[in-house]
Amino acid sequence: MRTPFGSSTRRKEDYRFVTGDGRYVDDLRVPGMLHAAFVRSPHAHARVERIETAEARSMPGVAAVFTLDDLPECKRPIPPSIPGPASFHDAPQPVFAVPIVRYAGEVVAVVIAETPYQAADAAESVTVAYTPLPAAGTAEAALEPGAPRVFDAWPDNVAGLSTASVGEPAQALAGADVVVEARLGLARVAGAPIEPRGILVVPERLDGRLTIWAPTQSPYGLRAAVAAALGLTEESVRVVSTDAGGGFGIKGHTYSEDIILPAAARRLGRPVKWIETRREHFLTGSPDRGQEHAARLGLTGDGAITGIETSFTRDHGAYLPLGEVIARNTINHLPGPYRVPALRATATNVVTHTLFCGAYRGSGRPEAAFVMERLLDRAARTLKLDPAEIRRRNLIRPDEMPYRTGLLYRDGTPVQYDPADYPAAFDRLLEAFDYAGWRRRQAERRESRHPIGIGLAAYVQGTGVGPFEGADVRVDGGGNVRVFIGVSSQGQAHETTMAQIAAAELGVDPEQVAVVAADTAALPFGNGTGGSRVAANSGPAVARSAREVAMRARRVAAELLECSPEDIVLAGGRAHVAGVPARALALGDLARAAAKSKALAREGTPGLQACGYFAPESVTFAFGAQCCALEVDLDTGAVRLLRWVAAHDCGRPINPMVVEGQLHGGVAQGIGTALSEALLFDAEGQLLTGSFMDYALPLAADLPPLETVILAYPSTRNDLGIKGVGESGIIAPAAAIANAVEDALADRGAELMGVPLTPSRVWAALKERA
Repeated sequence: MRTPFGSSTRRKEDYRFVTGDGRYVDDLRVPGMLHAAFVRSPHAHARVERIETAEARSMPGVAAVFTLDDLPECKRPIPPSIPGPASFHDAPQPVFAVPIVRYAGEVVAVVIAETPYQAADAAESVTVAYTPLPAAGTAEAALEPGAPRVFDAWPDNVAGLSTASVGEPAQALAGADVVVEARLGLARVAGAPIEPRGILVVPERLDGRLTIWAPTQSPYGLRAAVAAALGLTEESVRVVSTDAGGGFGIKGHTYSEDIILPAAARRLGRPVKWIETRREHFLTGSPDRGQEHAARLGLTGDGAITGIETSFTRDHGAYLPLGEVIARNTINHLPGPYRVPALRATATNVVTHTLFCGAYRGSGRPEAAFVMERLLDRAARTLKLDPAEIRRRNLIRPDEMPYRTGLLYRDGTPVQYDPADYPAAFDRLLEAFDYAGWRRRQAERRESRHPIGIGLAAYVQGTGVGPFEGADVRVDGGGNVRVFIGVSSQGQAHETTMAQIAAAELGVDPEQVAVVAADTAALPFGNGTGGSRVAANSGPAVARSAREVAMRARRVAAELLECSPEDIVLAGGRAHVAGVPARALALGDLARAAAKSKALAREGTPGLQACGYFAPESVTFAFGAQCCALEVDLDTGAVRLLRWVAAHDCGRPINPMVVEGQLHGGVAQGIGTALSEALLFDAEGQLLTGSFMDYALPLAADLPPLETVILAYPSTRNDLGIKGVGESGIIAPAAAIANAVEDALADRGAELMGVPLTPSRVWAALKERA
């Protein structure tokens, strides 16, 4: 049997998805189920004076209309997933936006009815009297003197500063031979998963337990938030993560709806379900990015970096569910894979009267790469160096590993890069791309109306953040292996990769392994999916638990076959004596015997079962780089991608096909960020891009063939050598495409400061230089 770990086995979960057997929240039906619709503020900033519900309560099928007065248990603010530092102002996020609304779409009431249509009709009949208040719809407006404040208790709209400094940045920039600077920005973007949010709450009359079904990325966080709000023990709240049509961070924290529906279901004693509409998702599903940088990079005359400095704003929207984490991620990833002796970064964390921001795939890392890589390209033009060469001269060398940047990661440990050969990996990318060949093609097309540009971007990515994850591995009497993990999947193939890890330890086919994910009743502790952390945290936990089960199986087999446990080999779903394959027992036979095994009884626990946890010391750092070629239509500003190669170091790949798929998905989303996607709000905080007619996702025709180069420098942070990959593909595209467009237009002097690079923005940049 081929070793399961490292093989491109087919994804186990795909069969049920392609045959229509996936179980999403909206597929769930339970007896007596009611449906919810929310009354949302049309104002970005207003005082709620009065809510009239009598007409709605009298409408057909309506079971209840709840406001804050009806559900006093919802008066506590929603606990942030990650609190801000002590130096930040407190930004309590209410469950019901009463008496002050801080963004358009915030919940003020909920209607519960027999059908979703009756609930929606009744919600429209709820009358709310508002006193509109002045709003600050952008970070720039929020920072103006005298701007309307999001929180009256604050002196202004700045939650706090996130800062870091390494070396002597002022001296490094003052003494540099060349200093390049730019104002660079990334628009807010929506995760736009194919499945919006949803939740089904089922109250149990016998024991008072609540079961919550939701496509959440953080089942344990949701359990804790609901239990705290309703005054319940966490054991009395069960959260089960359903199949999910994407998450990307948007489903990673607790929303108002997640607290209101459990409270309503308990009051009514009936199950209640809510499925978000696409319009609601644009209004209320937390976006990300929204950073504006003023940055400078200093270099010597031969292109060596002397220092970098950036001052930037992050628009958090109305609340801070993740504190300063995204801004801190940007700062910690700013040096990238380069030797940077001096650095200074200051993030101004701003609140505005717009939808609050959470995390979206990449979470601060694409912003860091955008700043460093854009400045490096401009430095290369200034110094008349090839963009690939200036990067080669600054890449950290293998003999400098493990490399420390001088920064502290958000877990409090020094940033330290895992050993790897960045220059060799970078050269593999250039070779796979045929960099020299594309430079020749570019020269041939220089005078055409469709010039070619080539863009590079490299990055490092902190992956596998703790604090821990666990796994419970069990073998039943039929020889079937069940692996219980606390993390949920939104398409990352956990059912495949975790099965491969367990199968490798137990000597069985991965098809014999069933992975049960994210049921808080099955595993007592967990954290969640995000930050490219599952493989590097849950993977070692699965391996350790399965290894313990394998040792127990060997003890039982040795007892039955009258040999030493060290002489037992587990392979092909059987245990046999080394060198004597005929003397064997099936794994299922061992599981049945294990219940009465004297050898295991002496250890105090029966059965082939083990539960263990893995807690990393800190994150593991992965390297990656991407290269693209594109053409620009000088008459329209339209950009067409021609070629794309992405290289990424995932440590030891569990399943290379899954790694490739993760990179493809990330690159596609990064291309959308670079070329077309932007959530736009007007000066009053009203959303202008609230549908797919206005918010432009990339289409299949917009994407070139995507080629991947999988690098494998094992991590030293976990015993499987794994590094993360889930967010990696999205980090480089915005920088690579912006660099390529400027490269195509270099002879015409056009400069492009931010993304998305829509045709109108590219065309305007050309006209400015005409």
